[in-house]
Parts: sequence; structure tokens; C-alpha cells
Amino acid sequence: MGRIITSRTPRFVYFGACIGVAFVALPLFGLVRKVAWSSLLKQLGDGPTRDALWLSLTTSVAATAIALMLGLPLAWILARVEFKGRRLLRALVMLPMVLPPVVGGVALLGAYGRSQGFLGSLLFENFGLQLTFSRIGVVVAETFVALPFLVMALEAGLRGIDPKYEESAATMGAGDVSRFFRVTLRLLRPSLIAGVAVAWARALGEFGATITFAGNIQGRTQTAPLAVYLLLETDPQAAYALSFVLLAICVAVLVALRDKWIGNRA
Repeated sequence: MGRIITSRTPRFVYFGACIGVAFVALPLFGLVRKVAWSSLLKQLGDGPTRDALWLSLTTSVAATAIALMLGLPLAWILARVEFKGRRLLRALVMLPMVLPPVVGGVALLGAYGRSQGFLGSLLFENFGLQLTFSRIGVVVAETFVALPFLVMALEAGLRGIDPKYEESAATMGAGDVSRFFRVTLRLLRPSLIAGVAVAWARALGEFGATITFAGNIQGRTQTAPLAVYLLLETDPQAAYALSFVLLAICVAVLVALRDKWIGNRA
């Protein structure tokens, strides 16, 4: 019999891991430490803060719904259709993930701006629809940055589905639509929920593209991240309170994904 070699984790790996954890955890601890817990609810209930949080919740849900409607067909094409230029299309769809947010906002202005955008000017002239500096513009910006996260999760999920289940349904007479909803969508459910959750969290935290494309108008386009940016100058305690809420939401999403849909193997 050959000798069994057991690998041991080097000590420097533990040291590096501890430094990495501290690097991420210390700023979060600093945020939590600055929250005025006794007045937290009062600060969150303040008019501008409450409006910004509510605007973020509603627009992020709308952006996630649009991303789902667009992302599922895109993911299907990327995962299951062979054609020239598929890699280029995937790179194009994923580009907002690595694009600087403010550059994404400038790109949105170039397309959908009232005066600068080639499509936005047509929408305003023919239908009186202005996307910039409006809630619709907030949804557009959030959808732009959230869509790639949903597509990535769905494409991976579609590639992981064993085709034998769909083939079996087809041999039993199930049509394309029935097979999609009764077989494919059920098998895709974990990836679908994970993708929707991550896309929603990304839309909720969007800042750069939103402020560049939709502006920062209180009560109309001022989302929670934009409100935090302004509150740091005028009311730091409210800024920490609102930041804590956003942090708590993101942590809840990650914990839910890890324990329920990805699986806790620890």
C-alpha cells in the first residue's frame, strides 16, 4: 500500500486569514459601534430618512422584477444556445459588474438622457417621458447594475440541470411551456432565489449610477445610500442608523443564501 499523505494547513495561512477577517470586520464593527441605539427608531422615522428608505425598498423590488424578466431569457441563451459571439454577449451582459458605477451612470445618460441620450430624447419628444431625475430613472439605474448578478446565477443553475429530466418530460408529451414551468423552473429554483436575492441586495445598495443618472432629489430620487452620503455632513447619527439598516439587510440576505439555499457544510 502506498503511503497516505495528510496535508496540514501552514500556520501562515491561519495568520493571513485572521488578518483578512479583521480587515473586513473592523470597519463593520466601527459602524455598529457608532449607532445610537437609544434613538435608532426615532432617527429612522424622520421624514427624509424614512422616505429614502422606502424609495430604496420600492425601486429595488421593481428593478429586481425587471431584471428577472430580462435575465431569465438572457441566461437561457447564454447557457443553452450555441452561436458565434456568445462569449462577447456574455462579456457585454456582465460588464456592469466591473464597470465603475459613475461610468455606468454616464453611459445611461448617453442612452436615456433627456437631451444627451439618443433614445431618451426620442422618448421625451414623442411621449413626454423623462427617465432622468425621476423614480423611473432610479429603477433603470438599479436594474442596469443588478441584472448581471441575476444572469450569472441563473446561467450557472441552468448549466447544472441534468437534461435527462427535461428529456423525460418531453417523451411523456410535455410541451415547451409545460416543461419549462413544471420541470426546468422547479429544478432552477435554488439558483433563481439566490440570484433574485443577490440582485435585490445590489439594487438596494446602488449609489454611483443612480446619483449620476437620476440625481439626488429628496422624496423623488434620493435612495437610502444617497441619503447616507448627505447625512454624513448634516446628521452623522442618522447616517449611521440608516447605514446599519442597509448592513443588516445585506447580512440577512447572505445568511439566508448560505444556510437555506447554498447549504451550510460547516
